[in-house]
Amino acid sequence: MSTWDDVDRALAAAPGIASAWVGPVGGPPAYARLADATHYAASTMKVGVLLALHRSGLDLDAPVTVHNRHRSAVGGWYANDPAEDADDETWTRLDGGTASLRWLARRMIVRSGNLATNLCLAAVGVPAVREVWRLAGARHSVTARGIEDAAARAAGVDNLVTAADLAALFGAVVRGAAGPGGIADPAACREVLALLEANEHRDDLAAGLPPGTRIAHKNGWVTGVRHGAGTVFPDDAPPYTVVVCTSTGLADDAACALVAAVSAAAWRERRATRGAGRAGR
Repeated sequence: MSTWDDVDRALAAAPGIASAWVGPVGGPPAYARLADATHYAASTMKVGVLLALHRSGLDLDAPVTVHNRHRSAVGGWYANDPAEDADDETWTRLDGGTASLRWLARRMIVRSGNLATNLCLAAVGVPAVREVWRLAGARHSVTARGIEDAAARAAGVDNLVTAADLAALFGAVVRGAAGPGGIADPAACREVLALLEANEHRDDLAAGLPPGTRIAHKNGWVTGVRHGAGTVFPDDAPPYTVVVCTSTGLADDAACALVAAVSAAAWRERRATRGAGRAGR
């Protein structure tokens, strides 16, 4: 894909809904398509949990018990399935083990750990994540429950994101790292960025970039869904944010390739992402 028109045609050709937002940190977008369409959040919701944790004032180095019994958003309890978790390490600390919230936050982002996420979310609470979205300027995104809370999802209580809101969230982190008055204090935002840069799942947005390119990003995937959201820091251009959300039913390798192709197009246009630009339908 060599032009935004090419990107638009590729996203439009995907079944279901494929959204994108590409532009300078803080906007406006140079290219956007269905940027306000809501998608099931998958693991992109973990960025909001991470920011809420760093805004909480909790001692992130104090030990907490590692357990697998989580309160559902609709009452009762549920457990995570280890077979559905991309992180094995947190599970080794069950049965009386402990971990710090800072360590759990790292497993939540770097390995996209589900059990680690639910432990972090329990520590800060859903309202704190809701406040993160509000402060970022998000208009449609919702974090209402933990990972694998099947009873809540069946009752219509769900986690939703849009491409535009994820772009706003990443923009808030980058701006916050630059100085006071941001979504969290600068040191916290810099730690958040460092964790997002350490993300080991690099088969979508990062796959569209030259090797070694600095990117702070978080992806999310379940069957039929693949999202990538992040900020890229080129050596030869200002940083820019790229978000692609796909709820398409495509096989995951095809969805990864689509996200990577948009990321590659954004890289080619990295010197021309300033200001308002091309909008898809």
